[in-house]
Amino acid sequence: MTRASSTAKILRVGIIQGGKIVEERHIRRPDSVSVGQDSKNTFVIPASNLPASFPVFDFRGTHYYLLFTERMEGRVRIGDKDLDFAALRSQRMAVKRGSVYAFQLNETAKGKVSLGEVTLLFQFVPPAPAPTRMELPKEYRGTVWSSMDHVFFGILAVSVLLNFTGAACIALTPKPPDSELALDELPDRFAKLLVPPKPPEPEKPKEEPKGEEKVEKKDTPKKKEKPASDEARKAAIAQKVQSKGILKILGSAGSQGALKDLLGEGTGTQDVASALKGAQGGLVVATTGGVGSARGGGSGSAAGIGEVGTSGGGNVSLGNKGDARVSGKVAAASPEVDSADVDREALARYIKARLTAIRGCYEKELKRNPTLKGKVVVRFNITPAGRAGDIRIEENSVGSAEVGLCIASLMRSWVFPFKPPDEVAVQYPFLFTASQ
Repeated sequence: MTRASSTAKILRVGIIQGGKIVEERHIRRPDSVSVGQDSKNTFVIPASNLPASFPVFDFRGTHYYLLFTERMEGRVRIGDKDLDFAALRSQRMAVKRGSVYAFQLNETAKGKVSLGEVTLLFQFVPPAPAPTRMELPKEYRGTVWSSMDHVFFGILAVSVLLNFTGAACIALTPKPPDSELALDELPDRFAKLLVPPKPPEPEKPKEEPKGEEKVEKKDTPKKKEKPASDEARKAAIAQKVQSKGILKILGSAGSQGALKDLLGEGTGTQDVASALKGAQGGLVVATTGGVGSARGGGSGSAAGIGEVGTSGGGNVSLGNKGDARVSGKVAAASPEVDSADVDREALARYIKARLTAIRGCYEKELKRNPTLKGKVVVRFNITPAGRAGDIRIEENSVGSAEVGLCIASLMRSWVFPFKPPDEVAVQYPFLFTASQ
C-alpha cells in the first residue's frame, strides 16, 4: 500500500466487545493505531485485561505493519492465503522487534486480532468521496441587506450621525475668551466668600485720669527737674534697690537704716558708686532696729557674703566662674582579625582616623566623673556590605557603661573599605586616660 497514490486504500478498524461492534473508524491519514485504557490511544477501551497502551498497527515509510506478541491470537488473510499468528511466526513471515512481531500488510490484507475479551477487525477499503457542499440557486441565496433588520439599522445610523455631528460642532467652535472680573463686579454673595468681612475691633476701655498729677502731665509740658538733694537721691536709690538682692531680705522695716549704713551719711555729690568705693573684703551689712531686734536686740551684727571682691569705685567682682575644662586621651592597640580577607594595618588606620569621635564619648562622661580611666574592648563583625554588625562590648574597665554604648553607636554608622565574602570577626581595644 503506497501513500502517494491518489486511489490508495485506507485502513478500516472495528472494535467488537461482548459480541457487539462498539466502535468503527476509518484511518484517513496513515498513522499508527494503538489500543488500551489510556486516553491517548487511538481506541480507548476500558477493559481490565488490556494494557495501558499497545500499538496494533505501526505505519512506517509507506506501509502498515501488524504488531502482535506470542500470547496474542489472530488471523490474517492475504490474497488466497489465510494464516494465523503462529504460522506467521513459524514461516518467518513476521519479523521480530524486541518482544513483538511485525508483519507487513498490503491493500488486500484483512483479518482479526484477539485481545482477551476485545477483538479487532481490520481491512483496507477505498476512501469515501468527500461530501460536496450543497448550494442554493442564486435567486434563493439572499444578501446581507435582506437579512438585516432595516428599522434597527436606520435608528443606529441616525444616532451615530447626530453624535458625530454634535462632537464636530463642539470641537470646531472657538473657545470664548476668559474675562476677568474685578472684585467690585462680583455679586455680593461671591465677594463675601472671597473676602470675608473684617471682624469689628473691640472697643478700648476709656481710661480716666487718676489724680491731678496725670491731668497736669497731659496739659502741661514736661519741665526740667532740678537736681534733688542728697537725702532725696538716697531715698530714691533705696526705693529702687529695696526689692533686689540681699536688701530684699532686710524687709521694709529696716531698709532705711540698712541703706544709711550702706551708703553712709555723706553729703554733696556722693552716690552709690562712691559709697561702695574703697570697700574691701566681704560686703558688710549693719542692721539696726527691726532686723537687729529680731536677733535679740542691740546694735546688730555684721554679716559677710563670701568671697566678693571689689576693685575701684562701683566695680564688683564675683570671682571666676565657668565650666571646668576636661580632656582625655584615647589610644587604640593592635586589632585581632580572624580572617585574611581584612588587612589588619588598613583596619587600624581606618579606626585611628576616627579616634576623635571616640574620645568625645570618653570626655562627655569624664566631665561627670574626672576619675574615669581604663580599657574598652569592642568585638564586632565586618559584613560583606562593609558595615559593622553584631557589635558587643567584651570588656569595659573605664567605670562607665555609657562610654561603651556611645562607641557602639558610632561604629554602627561606619562603612569599612573592605568587602569580605563572609563576615569577619574583629576584636579592637581602646585605652582611655585623663589629660593632666
